[in-house]
Amino acid sequence: MIRFDNVSVRYPGATSRALDGVSLGVSEGQVTAVAGPNGSGKSTLVGALLRRQPMEEGTIELDGRFLDTLSPRDFARRVAVAPQREEPAFPMRVDEYVALGRFPHLGLWSSPSSSDDAAVAVSLERAGVSEFAARRTDALSGGEWQRVRIARALAQEGRALVLDEPTTFLDLAHEMSLFELLDALASDGMAVLVISHNLNLVARFAKSVVLLHRGRVVAAGTPADVMRATLLEQVYEWPLVVSRDPAVGSPSLVPLRKSSRSR
Repeated sequence: MIRFDNVSVRYPGATSRALDGVSLGVSEGQVTAVAGPNGSGKSTLVGALLRRQPMEEGTIELDGRFLDTLSPRDFARRVAVAPQREEPAFPMRVDEYVALGRFPHLGLWSSPSSSDDAAVAVSLERAGVSEFAARRTDALSGGEWQRVRIARALAQEGRALVLDEPTTFLDLAHEMSLFELLDALASDGMAVLVISHNLNLVARFAKSVVLLHRGRVVAAGTPADVMRATLLEQVYEWPLVVSRDPAVGSPSLVPLRKSSRSR
């Protein structure tokens, strides 16, 4: 569905690349995760997909079509993106904000139809924010706003969903609820790409994990392939242990106190 091939990005004035020859694929029917420490290039990858960051090299394809051949409307009909930072230009009702996700499906002078209204209602419900529909966006907590943004992305009804750090501001229950939703969407055939710092959640739900470090792919494969203590200690520069989640058997990362290592 989405293919990054040898993508390189350099910010103006930077001596090194933010992304350096990154290749990865996002397939329909599964959750693919990109992980890595701060500054590893995770959000830059999303910026390149949104055409906000020009590429020095490489290509991005959607359904076999190069990204630069798609109009913004064509792109939005295929892929819904919830970037890490996003604020509306002015406060509005939550249901009106979520309805913005229907814009790619409307004609230039078209009014929303009953099917558009239904898509908004379903998206509000799936994201767990139906109760906020009549509230203004500036009256939401950080966690509520994050879930409303995800509802807006769901309303686009694209075949792919890309989320950059979607669990920011979410408590434990809502983190789990979100990843359960992503798993359900993938089971329904959607291609899901999630950028996340939470390796333990990634290990539970992602079928494929790509680990970035200093703009390069240092490991890719199943969570068991990528979540190896020796590798993660080098990438994150912190002592840790990788064990097995007793509930589901997935890899589980436990960071250690540096002071305890010397005892």
